[in-house]
Amino acid sequence: MNQVLRALALSAVALCASGSVWAQSGPYPVRPIRMINPYAAGGAVDVVARSFSQKLTETLGQPVVVDNRPGAGTNIGTEMVVRASPDGYTLLLTSAVIATNVSLYKLPFDPTRDLLPISFPLQAPFVLAVNPALPSKTAQEFLSLARGKPGEMTFGSAGAGTTTHLMLELYKSMGKVAILHVPYKGGAPVINALISGEVQMTMLPVTMVMPQARSGRLRALAVTSAKRLAQIPELPTVAESGIPGFDPIGWYGFFAPTGTPGAVILRLNTDINRILQQADVNERFVANGMFPAGGPPEALRDQLKSEIGRWRKVIQETGIKPE
Repeated sequence: MNQVLRALALSAVALCASGSVWAQSGPYPVRPIRMINPYAAGGAVDVVARSFSQKLTETLGQPVVVDNRPGAGTNIGTEMVVRASPDGYTLLLTSAVIATNVSLYKLPFDPTRDLLPISFPLQAPFVLAVNPALPSKTAQEFLSLARGKPGEMTFGSAGAGTTTHLMLELYKSMGKVAILHVPYKGGAPVINALISGEVQMTMLPVTMVMPQARSGRLRALAVTSAKRLAQIPELPTVAESGIPGFDPIGWYGFFAPTGTPGAVILRLNTDINRILQQADVNERFVANGMFPAGGPPEALRDQLKSEIGRWRKVIQETGIKPE
C-alpha cells in the first residue's frame, strides 16, 4: 500500500507540473461534500458510507455528508451523481450492483463513460450455505447431491436480479446443475427459509451466514472468493470444491461525475487508501464481512468493466429480469 501511495503522490506532482490540475482556484475542499448512497439507510452500503464519511471528514477538514437516495435498483441515486456538477463535491458510494444494472435495465447513462472511478476500497465475499438436515458435509458433496436430483433442490435469493440471484445462476451454469430458484424480499427472509428447510441452499454475505452457522442452525460449506478467508480458514472456496474459476464477490466503489478534475480524484483516492490502513477501520469492516482492497482508481475501473462483462453473459443466458 505504501508503494501505491508514493505512486499516487508522484502522479499528483506530475499533474500539477503539467498544468492539468483543477482549474478552480484554491485548495480542495472548501465546502461540504455530499456522498450519495443509492440504498436505504441501515444496510451494508450504509455501514461503509458512514464509516468513510466520518474518516474523510477528519482527513479533508470539511463535512462529508451521507445522502441516502434509494430507488429503482440504485439507479436513482446513481443518476443523481451522473448529472451532478463535476467539481468533487458530489460523490457516489455504491456496490457491485452498478455492474449488473447495465444489463438489467435500460439506463439513461453508462457508468463506464459517465462516472470516473475514485477507489475500490472493499471486497465482500459470500458464503455457500445449506440446511443442516442435508447429508452434504462439504460443498463437493452438495454439488454431487444436486446433480443427482436435477430440479429437486432449491436455492433462496434476496430477489430476482440481485447479486445473490446472479451468483446462484452462475453456480448453476458453471457447476452444470439444475436447481430451482426461489426469490425472497431480502437476505433475512432467505436465512429464515434456509433454517426452516423451505429452501436447501443459498449464497449470502459472511456476516449473515456465519453467526447462524456457528450456532448450528445453518451449515456453511464454502466461500465464493478466489482464496480462502483468513477469518474463516476452515471453509474452502467454491472453486476448490468442484467448480474451478468460480470467484464472484460483493464489492464497493467510490465514483465521481465524469469531468471531475484529476487532482481531486487523486486526493480522494490517496485519502481513502490511507483510511483503509487504519486499524480501527480494518477491524470494523472485517467484523462486517468486508475486506480492504484499495489501490489506484484504475483498480475500480478494471473491476467495473470485468464485472459488467461477467454478469451480462449470465443475464443474457438466463433471461433474468429485475423485480
